[in-house]
Amino acid sequence: MNTQNETLRDHGPEPYAFNIDRLTKLNDNYRTALWTGENLQLTLMSIPVGGEIGLEIHTDTDQFIRVESGLALAEMGAEKDALTLRQRLDDRYAIMVPAGTWHNVTNIGTEPLKVYTLYAPPHHPHGTIQKTKAEADAAEH
Repeated sequence: MNTQNETLRDHGPEPYAFNIDRLTKLNDNYRTALWTGENLQLTLMSIPVGGEIGLEIHTDTDQFIRVESGLALAEMGAEKDALTLRQRLDDRYAIMVPAGTWHNVTNIGTEPLKVYTLYAPPHHPHGTIQKTKAEADAAEH
């Protein structure tokens, strides 16, 4: 039985209780939407060694990113060329990304970086599963 295929799917907008630590670490996709509601979305991410989310801005979406395992560098700022916050993150850290803030998270560790992200309002289509960053980038264009 492949537990990943059974549990790593979008369960929203129905009520849903789960082990966030286990499912975040189980996810091997670049991005998996685990729950999408009307006002909130939870995605799981696995970023390969040396990989990154990529410098981006969401003009109308606040974001919370929590590291479950691995080591990351978070960079944020009001201007694309002036990222004033640079913070190393491990599994004790989370970051808040206000709407309109440029941000990037890079895996600076030696293992895949496992994070989960809350978006308010939802940012990706219900049921989004992107195996790689290239697939995610193609969907954004």
